[in-house]
Amino acid sequence: MKIPNKTLEKKLFKSGYRYVFGVDEVGMGCLAGPVVVCAVRVTKDFYKKIHPALRGLRESKLLSSAQREKFAKELMKEKDFAYAVSWASPKVIDKINIYQASKLAMFRAVRKIGGVARVGTPVTRRQQSSISGVMRGRPPTSPISKTIVLVDGNTKIKGVDYDQMPIVKGDRKIFVIACASIIAKVHRDKIMTKYAKKYPNYGFEKHKGYGTKYHQAQLIALGPCEIHRRSFAPVRKLV
Repeated sequence: MKIPNKTLEKKLFKSGYRYVFGVDEVGMGCLAGPVVVCAVRVTKDFYKKIHPALRGLRESKLLSSAQREKFAKELMKEKDFAYAVSWASPKVIDKINIYQASKLAMFRAVRKIGGVARVGTPVTRRQQSSISGVMRGRPPTSPISKTIVLVDGNTKIKGVDYDQMPIVKGDRKIFVIACASIIAKVHRDKIMTKYAKKYPNYGFEKHKGYGTKYHQAQLIALGPCEIHRRSFAPVRKLV
């Protein structure tokens, strides 16, 4: 199994960048719950160290729940590692579509972790209140030109003034993006586990909102709840 490497980040630091961000999202294909984004920020000092506890780290989908929790805890101990998590609610997803919602959450996460960004499209108060997040670490004070954002996918994040590099399947190739995928997944799983208590019988604690056979069977039996995405076909046909 291919493990994400640190080659690109090291080259970027060598070329003069002071900070490298990695951005990834989880929950794009779910029928319920938010889409969650994590932006992580690392310095060259992070890559100078040897991290035995991070050996085997790879994208979140290739790890068990216990492995993700372990790696997330180890990453959060690191001095030269910071992160921010943002998410867009099902209502926002239904209003502006899943793609736009994920990009908006990406923008918010980068703004939290970086402290510098601009919005190309105004965000409504309702969207603002439905796009939330948490952060660990202070924003950097370096010039924009000294920061680059590595984004999982094939498009840049609109409204971000930092240099950007979209990378298809970046979570499988690039270490810093894999780190973002793990923290995003751990955070989203916790959100869905809490929702399972509020909306029992859907099995959110198990499938985390993905369209499993059990989830779809319960969706038909019980009907959609507050956190189901009504713009998604399996839910829309029941509304």
